Amino acid sequence: MKTNKTKTDNKTKKIPDSTKTTKKKNTTAGYVPREDEIREKAREIYYERIAKGEHGTPEGDWHEAEELLKGS
Repeated sequence: MKTNKTKTDNKTKKIPDSTKTTKKKNTTAGYVPREDEIREKAREIYYERIAKGEHGTPEGDWHEAEELLKGS
């Protein structure tokens, strides 16, 4: 008895460049927050810090805000 084996082609098909779509990665790496975004976040961090009675500096709040917004 003969069996019909189909031969599969393992070659990948080439797609013309004009039909390819590029997908944007949804990552925050490389995101640079705007100054007003940093300012607002630093203000939130400041008020939370004061409410908890913790010590800190405006520069520290700013740096923390930048890091949080960048996703680092």
